[in-house]
Order: sequence, then structure tokens, then C-alpha cells
Amino acid sequence: MVTASELREGMALRIEHEVYRVLEVESKAGAAKMGGTVRARLSNVRSGRLWDQHFRPLERLEDVGLEKRKVEFLYSDGTNCIFQRLDSFEQVEFPAASLGLAEKLLQAGEEVQAEFFEGEPISLDLPDTVEARVMSTAPSARSQQDSGRKEATLENGMTIQVPLFVAPGEIVSVDLKTGRYVERVRTQHKKGV
Repeated sequence: MVTASELREGMALRIEHEVYRVLEVESKAGAAKMGGTVRARLSNVRSGRLWDQHFRPLERLEDVGLEKRKVEFLYSDGTNCIFQRLDSFEQVEFPAASLGLAEKLLQAGEEVQAEFFEGEPISLDLPDTVEARVMSTAPSARSQQDSGRKEATLENGMTIQVPLFVAPGEIVSVDLKTGRYVERVRTQHKKGV
């Protein structure tokens, strides 16, 4: 049990038999006889529904522990994304809609952290960026402009805007939240002995 004044981002709470993740917390001090309040923005871990709730600072809430386990992305069938737990080799599913762009950009074999509550998969801790190979784009060009962009198709079929200097076959870093180009990934070449 925790008091509302002890709430922090990332915590998990059980309220009326539902599990919520704390996304934001804001405390306001009370004046005179008025007590303070703690405003929390919560997300239902099963449905993803957002809920803004106000608590009294000394109100007791049930915090729950989530198990963190490494999982490996296997494939997406369009409706669900299938992962395999690395500790038990059990396959778990997450709705593709809950992953957003990650559903298209995650590559088979990529490992991420998953959170489980009472053995049931709840959420994934996805990286901020992922790497993807450019399959086709206009030939690379040097330009006086730094802001020049062109369209590029990634190996998964997704189309993004990249700088003019990016060539087909190169690996780029893509932001998972926005689907935008971040940087070109430099690969190190090993020198022969």
C-alpha cells in the first residue's frame, strides 16, 4: 500500500479490480482548511483507456508489482504480435494496435522487456528507435541544402523521408513514436590481418 502523495510515474496500481499504470502525477498543496490533492493520469493496462483521477494526499492505494521478463519478437499476423519468453520459451501475444509503429518496425529476433501481472502479459518496454535497411530510394546526392529530403522504402515496405545522402542498402535509425528518420547507422568494417 502507498499513499497518493507517494505516487510516481511508472508505478502500477490496482483500483476496483483493474490494474492501472501511473503516467503523470501532479500534487497541489491545500490552503487553510482545504486539503491538498494529487492528480494522477492513469492508463488501464488491459484496455489502454486513460483516466484522470484526483486523490487526497493521505489516501491509501494498492500498488502491485509487475514482473519484468525478456521476450523475443517472432512475427506479426496483422492482428497480434507474437513474442516468445526467453526464460520459458512460452509464446505470448500482444494486440498489434497496442504496439503502434513498432508492429511494422520490429524485426524477428529483436529482444525487448515485457511486463507481466499474475502471469498475464501487460505491456512492452519498447526502445525509442529501431534500425531498418533502406531497400529503395533515389540515388544519393550531395546538396548545399541540409534540409533536403527524399522518399525511401524500408525492407518492411514502410515509406519514410530521409536526407538526400542516404543510399539504398544503408541502415537507418527510425523513431518508433513518429516513424521519422533519426540518423544513418554507421557500420564498422573489420580490417583483414
